[in-house]
Amino acid sequence: MVVRRALRLAAGTASLAAGGWLVRALHGAPAALGANPATIRAISEGSPHYRDGSFVNLDPASIYVMGREELRLILWEFVGNRGGSRPAKPIPLAAPEIYKGDASRLAVSWFGHSTALVEIDGYRVLTDPVWSNRCSPSDLVGPQRLHPPPVQLEGLPAVDAVVISHDHYDHLDIDTIIALTRTQRAPFFVPLGVGAHLRAWGIPEQRIVELDWQQSGQVDQLRIVCMPARHFSGRFLSRDNTLWASWAFIGPSHRAYFGGDTGYTKSFAQIGADHGPFDLTLMPIGAYNSAWPDIHMNPEEAIRAHLDVTDSRAGLLVPVHWGTFRLAPHPWSEPVERLLAAAEPEQVKVAVPLPGQRVDPAGPLRSSPWWRL
Repeated sequence: MVVRRALRLAAGTASLAAGGWLVRALHGAPAALGANPATIRAISEGSPHYRDGSFVNLDPASIYVMGREELRLILWEFVGNRGGSRPAKPIPLAAPEIYKGDASRLAVSWFGHSTALVEIDGYRVLTDPVWSNRCSPSDLVGPQRLHPPPVQLEGLPAVDAVVISHDHYDHLDIDTIIALTRTQRAPFFVPLGVGAHLRAWGIPEQRIVELDWQQSGQVDQLRIVCMPARHFSGRFLSRDNTLWASWAFIGPSHRAYFGGDTGYTKSFAQIGADHGPFDLTLMPIGAYNSAWPDIHMNPEEAIRAHLDVTDSRAGLLVPVHWGTFRLAPHPWSEPVERLLAAAEPEQVKVAVPLPGQRVDPAGPLRSSPWWRL
């Protein structure tokens, strides 16, 4: 009797502990999920790219359902390859070289994953800002950062635009967006439907520029163009109810392209023809796997995409979407090693900055294999 009572008490305590952990894990999650799908639908359904309740890719991506055996193998890669898919030592950070004065004619500072500060013809554009420890609606579960942010949000200079590629958690982070509303005055450029999330989080309407593919907005003399990508969207059970995009930044003298999150697509050649050639490209190179070949580029495809939008070997490629969050089971440094191997025969100029490092395409490209930890 005493033993059974003790066991019931222990089980009850464990249940309460588990329940408490669940409450903590879900704390803030409803707000992080974003806008009500009905609210998003009212914005999205007028787009020619929105059909039967979902946005669709111009270049269709295969709908692939993993079998049990393939899912088992991928899970085994994640679990069994923990050493390879994580850096062996702490990732080195560069002391941020951010100038508080006028922005450069062309430069980029990479802060990790898809977060970068692009300087172009005197303007500053911040891409996919994520400063949180996890890319998740929860503070306790979900992919965790492999390195801290190399600069605090308060340490950023005034930016002229914040650009979001789509609404996945590793690209649209509620805490960072709300913080930027307080610390910056720049407008948020977002694909169609994503503006509903920002409105749900209290972002003023006058700071939201919501665009469909091929539409553009202006910040003085800087034109920001919403361009196609080959991907998908969604923050919980709903999928593809908001648009995903890549972006072109067109200044008086220079052009930069931010690939966002995308698989390889024939749209790149058209983007280059319409808005290129670009002097600088930020191309995603990580989180690829044979199970999802059409929605994330591998490094060789990133080289091909760069050549499509630059139409020459004169532009500089800076890789993004790697090194900060563990989103696929490939070895941690493999994306960069494959990228450099593919770039050499094509004579593509690549700069691989440390998190926080500023790259000036006009200056000497300081390159050291810092990722070989």
